[in-house]
Amino acid sequence: MMGEFDLLIIGAGPAGMSAAVAAAGMGLRVAVVDEQPAVGGQVFRAIESAGADPALRGAHADAGRKLAAQFHGSRGIQYFPRSTVWHIELAASGGDVSDPAVLSVLRDDVSQECTARRVLLATGGQERPMPVPGWTLPGVMTAGAAQILLKTAGAVPHGPTVIAGQGPLCWLVAVQLLRAGAKEVHFVETTPAGRIARACLAGGWWRGLPLLREGLGLMREARRRGLKVLRHAGGLRILGDEQVAGLSWEGGEIACRTVLLHDGVIPSTHISRALGLAHRWHEAQRYWAPAIDAWGAASHPQVAIAGDGGGAGGWQAAVAQGALAALDAAHRLGAIEAAQRDARASAPLKALSRALALRPFLDRLYAPLEHAAAELADDTVVCRCEEVTAGQIRAAVKLGAAGPNQIKAFLRAGMGPCQGRMCGTTVAALIAAERDVPAEEVDPLRPRAPFKPLTVGALIGQPAKSGRLHASDPIREELGHRDRAQCAASRHAMNSSCP
Repeated sequence: MMGEFDLLIIGAGPAGMSAAVAAAGMGLRVAVVDEQPAVGGQVFRAIESAGADPALRGAHADAGRKLAAQFHGSRGIQYFPRSTVWHIELAASGGDVSDPAVLSVLRDDVSQECTARRVLLATGGQERPMPVPGWTLPGVMTAGAAQILLKTAGAVPHGPTVIAGQGPLCWLVAVQLLRAGAKEVHFVETTPAGRIARACLAGGWWRGLPLLREGLGLMREARRRGLKVLRHAGGLRILGDEQVAGLSWEGGEIACRTVLLHDGVIPSTHISRALGLAHRWHEAQRYWAPAIDAWGAASHPQVAIAGDGGGAGGWQAAVAQGALAALDAAHRLGAIEAAQRDARASAPLKALSRALALRPFLDRLYAPLEHAAAELADDTVVCRCEEVTAGQIRAAVKLGAAGPNQIKAFLRAGMGPCQGRMCGTTVAALIAAERDVPAEEVDPLRPRAPFKPLTVGALIGQPAKSGRLHASDPIREELGHRDRAQCAASRHAMNSSCP
């Protein structure tokens, strides 16, 4: 038994750390469970070990280090790294919610349990799947995956690299790679012509001027460092037989060794949907997000959600939402009165308003293409785990599969190791296009526990026995830190991929 807690937070990113610090400061017994070996989430990944890397410099990195220091310096927080929550048993929503939730957690290859009076999902977002012909070739990954390699191992792609897609992360990753010594980086942007004008005419962008200036500064730096930008590209196709050889689009082609795909960020809703929480359709960005109130409270009275898992908003919004969720948890659990909660909420509410001021403009500018799924070639792989193509999904719809859950039964799409994280959105869009109905009329994939794969041995309390080094081994940890330091020190001179 891991323990009994007032608030258990899943995720140690900006929202999770912020909530933990605030909740512990109000006297709550707090636990933070995170799959990674160190705090930070995606945006602040490896912030404590890689924060001095010049490729990752900036005010954001300074804010991340400060938040991590506050987290580690707070009393009352029990932190469980390298741990995965694979099942949550909530009290019956219509019954006595004073009964604590029971969480099953995989730690050191063994499943353990803990209880919590309130659960906060701070699981963040994920990159929107962007299937195009050839996206399963070696040498193709998401822009976020390349950023992880840079932050954790100091690795830079060797040879010409193409970032394909749209969104602020494309510009950020381009700048970070160029700072790290990448010699030839291209950005093939898929945002259609006229989007900027329409987004500006819709109004409201001036409320987010500070963030807009920051983004424009990033774009200027990218161009100054040599980023080559090709705009309004459509009909992407990755070229190559055994590995990436290039990227083509309508009217152009470029040779490269690495392609980084990105089409925005969507909430990671795997756990929230598995718990049966209510969700809302976000029309501008065409994704499902949990239905939450101003405090992050979800449809079940024991659950709250903060950060990009409740709707893509960025790390500043996540920090504010984490603080608000902690205040609400303290009030619900009797640590503070409603008046205290409301008074203390003033600062994070103002911060949240500032952080989200530019979001409507960005949502309009970088809206996903509505008919992208309908235009996928039949032989394009959609479910990578089970190698299910767009054509097979269309055929299953004609046979009567009305939603992703039926497609799973027909074709096993969504039954692989990722459990639908990488294909569920595209499968639903394909079904909507084939049935000629609005996307929100297609129910999303409903995951079930275990949220992540686990072995029978772990379930019965027997750790895995093998000769392989696990992530928790001190030797591997030391080698990982040493490799990253060596990469960061030498990559500018070598400009080669690191192990």
